[in-house]
Amino acid sequence: MRVEEEIRHSATITTSASLPDSTAPVIRIEAAKAWPSLKLGELWGYRELIYFLIWRDIKVRYKQTVLGAGWAIIQPLFTMLLFSLFFGRLARVPSDGIPYPLFSFCALVPWSYFSNGLTQASNSLISNSSLIKKVYFPRLAIPTAKVLSALVDFGLAFVLLLGMTFYYGLHPTFRMLWVPLFLLLAMVTALGAAFWLSALNVRIRDVEQALPFVVQIWLFATPIAYPSSLLPEPWRTVYGINPIVGVVEGFRWALLGAKTVPGPMLVVSSLGAAAMLVSGAFWFRRLERTFADVL
Repeated sequence: MRVEEEIRHSATITTSASLPDSTAPVIRIEAAKAWPSLKLGELWGYRELIYFLIWRDIKVRYKQTVLGAGWAIIQPLFTMLLFSLFFGRLARVPSDGIPYPLFSFCALVPWSYFSNGLTQASNSLISNSSLIKKVYFPRLAIPTAKVLSALVDFGLAFVLLLGMTFYYGLHPTFRMLWVPLFLLLAMVTALGAAFWLSALNVRIRDVEQALPFVVQIWLFATPIAYPSSLLPEPWRTVYGINPIVGVVEGFRWALLGAKTVPGPMLVVSSLGAAAMLVSGAFWFRRLERTFADVL
């Protein structure tokens, strides 16, 4: 009798344990989609991490340097001097009636922000490989933090630009209210290009070697040393496919009172920057799942 009771008791326990609990969480494993969602809400949830990464980049960038943050001003300033000598004095490149040093420096300030943010963000996944392998977080946070941290250098160079405008007798007008929008366009362009190149750099390390050459070509493909007014319409509007063209011409129009109103060029540049950002973010998310394995 005891044996029969023990058998019945064990059978009861087995039966009750095998029954599914309605309150237990259900885990479903599904195949990954070819083009995953961007999960921007998840990125916003990790905003404190982005703030920490920005603060770390700012502290490390000029650590143990003699001039410190002065490099944010020296780079565009010396480039302006070289452009003024070779393009302004020797080549006699027109500057739309604006003093050439101010004409070129006004373009170099947003360009320096774009190029520095793009260069640092494109190599950010490689330099943070140990962090990517250990902890999960939205990988979009790394290049985003690099582009946002470059705003500090932009702010320093922008103060010098305002000082130059007063030196040459130009005073800000209501057009200056457009500057944040043009800066946002530069930021969107830098983020879009950085998403593409940083994800590609994980798989193809040639990107890191080719990036300085690409940035140099992009520099001369942008009206920094010369005005876009040299191009007739409609080619001048088509020229706006390069999003930085709209940024540069927008800064000159807003701060220097240039007669070349961005207009249709700005529309084309904005559409190009938006397309680059959205496509780059989806491309980044698609390759994100392989970053830890490749690195």
